[in-house]
Amino acid sequence: MALLLNIGSARDLRAGAGPAEAEGVGLFRTEFLFLGRRDAPSFEEQVAAYTAVLAAMPGRRVVLRTLDAGSDKPLPFLRLPAEANPALGVRGVRTGRLRPDVLDTQLDAIAAAAGESGAEAWVMAPMVGTAREAAAFARRARDRGLRRVGVMVEVPAAALHARRLLAEVDFLSIGTNDLGQYAFAADRQHGELADLLDPWQPALLHLIAMCARAGQEAGKPVGVCGEAAADPLLATVLAGLGIGGLSMAAASLPGVRAELARRTLAECQENARLALAAEGPGEARAIVAARAR
Repeated sequence: MALLLNIGSARDLRAGAGPAEAEGVGLFRTEFLFLGRRDAPSFEEQVAAYTAVLAAMPGRRVVLRTLDAGSDKPLPFLRLPAEANPALGVRGVRTGRLRPDVLDTQLDAIAAAAGESGAEAWVMAPMVGTAREAAAFARRARDRGLRRVGVMVEVPAAALHARRLLAEVDFLSIGTNDLGQYAFAADRQHGELADLLDPWQPALLHLIAMCARAGQEAGKPVGVCGEAAADPLLATVLAGLGIGGLSMAAASLPGVRAELARRTLAECQENARLALAAEGPGEARAIVAARAR
């Protein structure tokens, strides 16, 4: 089980022991470079920002997520039309439909930074829903010499067709926050619906299991970079489902590592079986916690 970091910039790699203990970066949120700006960062500025992160992780994996804009992360410089329901509109990789130049410049900058570093530069697109979208993104990335190309699983359609997506790309990364939001039709910013967004929801775990099985069949890695990855007890369930990597904030890494180190794979698989069979998130959590004690 690879334990990786979620970061927003190179500054996140300068504090604490997390970077030293992690196998790499599982989620570099590149949109932090774009937020709060009137104009998009230049090619040169992007190269510098990506190079700073890659240079800090020599010999290790760094997964750069391309611009995840829209919905709760509006970017005025994109000049996208107003939408009645932005969470279901032009966001993530879909922004490339209206502003392909922004995605092309970003991929050019990532490729330039990757060529100057000793890290393993992986790139992935957010909000991919179909194999066709995955294939189109993969072509754009590979045309620039980027060798490890993946997509995020954040909508149920992507989980249901995980095998088809993996026929086009090299890896999947599951964003449990958005996957839960869309699976339960529950706005992740709505406090009254927090129970539906619980990462222990058995229906969500079934979607994750589908992706993990597809990865095992294809011989390609499937990881989790959403909120679920930071829960030590849930990490044992994810390991039992067949997930191969967890990406989280540096502060969560020691607890997850310690819990996984205490368990055998067989124990994790039993935890996964029990969680999938539970009627709800509370029961799933309680059963696994009781076994842990």
